[in-house]
Amino acid sequence: MAPKRMGSRLGRTAYRLGTIAAVSAMAMLVQGSTTRTLLDRIRAQGELRVVTLNLPTCYYIGPQGPTGLDYDLARKFADELGVRLKILTVPDEAALQAALASGRADIAAAQITADAAWQHVGEPAAPYAQIPQLVIYRQGEQAPTGLPQLQYAKLVVRAGSPQVDVLQKLKRLAPFLKWAGTTGEESPLQDVASGRAGYAVVDARAYGYAYYLYPDVRVAFTLPQRRPVQWVVRRDAPELLRVVNGFFNSLRRSGQLNKLMRKDSGNATSFLIRQPHLFEVDFLERLPRYEPWFKEAAARYHLDWRLLAAMGFQESRWNPRAISATGAKGVMMLTADTAQEMGVADRANAKASIFAGARYFAQVLKMWPDHIPEPDRIWFAVASYNVGFGHVEDARVLAQRLGKNPDSWKQVSHVLPLLTVPRWYMQTEYGYAQGWQPVIYVARVREFLHLLEWQPPEEGIIETADTKPVERSPTVSGS
Repeated sequence: MAPKRMGSRLGRTAYRLGTIAAVSAMAMLVQGSTTRTLLDRIRAQGELRVVTLNLPTCYYIGPQGPTGLDYDLARKFADELGVRLKILTVPDEAALQAALASGRADIAAAQITADAAWQHVGEPAAPYAQIPQLVIYRQGEQAPTGLPQLQYAKLVVRAGSPQVDVLQKLKRLAPFLKWAGTTGEESPLQDVASGRAGYAVVDARAYGYAYYLYPDVRVAFTLPQRRPVQWVVRRDAPELLRVVNGFFNSLRRSGQLNKLMRKDSGNATSFLIRQPHLFEVDFLERLPRYEPWFKEAAARYHLDWRLLAAMGFQESRWNPRAISATGAKGVMMLTADTAQEMGVADRANAKASIFAGARYFAQVLKMWPDHIPEPDRIWFAVASYNVGFGHVEDARVLAQRLGKNPDSWKQVSHVLPLLTVPRWYMQTEYGYAQGWQPVIYVARVREFLHLLEWQPPEEGIIETADTKPVERSPTVSGS
């Protein structure tokens, strides 16, 4: 009997051990599933969530879609992970931190300098750039040449900005430094331009986007202290942080980081031609090769061929091999997306570019309502070709709010630059835009259009009252 009882006890013991082993194995599996890293979850879900700010230096909607340095970097990083990119925009730095701390975003990317407040909500990646800090003064005033001169006039920076930290560090070397912090929507550059302040300290990148608005301000000198910028990753995600750092190291070694930073420097404006003699040279040497295609494309899409040619000159000087800093190519400077939409495989093909540009412009023109008088409707379409329909429509809405005529190009052109000012672009559907660019663009196109209209008719061509004109848009040589 004893052996039998012993056997039963062994059996029960074996059963219990087996049960314990099974439970342990199950627990390990559960633990493994619950301790999956953030990087694993991003890859499993197929989505990277990045929180940023709607600013020219970070992210904004350009004429061909989203752009900005942090957006371009985030898109490239998402592509390397093999996942889609989801962008979340918030109004300020506090909201960036809240989105990261709550888990709504995996990465914060907005030209961040990670101070103590950031280190409480995430893990800063290694800085990928050091941004120069510029001392600004008003043209016509005495330019300061170094830190000692800054004590003789009011110095301003944006309150709570990284420039405050830069000046605090410099104060150890120059204890005489004093400054005032601007609040609200006023820019330190505006304070200098208006004479409310003598000097301001701003980021070089921010200045690159803003100096068009303040033509009377100039750079005096660069501070010795630069501002590091970096991404911040959610806490407890060392694998993701390691991959982010590796991503930037790879970009730096390959030279792609410098290329992206130059592209998004704020100086990548549309091709601006200011020398009339260049037009004369290209009119004689280049236009004869492409004029038949401009005329044929204009006839197909019911446009004025001279307007189309003027746009082509402003875009590229009628150069099929032209490439812009933002990657647009060809005579009509088509982006890759627009070329694909228009069915163009080779953007360097002059004929294909001209016909695609004409077709795209005709589509944009049709988006503007017929009640807008000519030639204003034409100028709205030309501006849309440059900056995008949505931004021009945003400016019209703002113009109406400001008591201006939204159907007048002249009045709306005065409003478009406001799309660079947070107070105004935060009220719009499409947000920030480099609003001065379409204003300059339209002005240049009109100049070149007039030059084309002034050219004598081709030899042997005599226009009579019986000549049947090709159907096209109304004349655009008016105001």
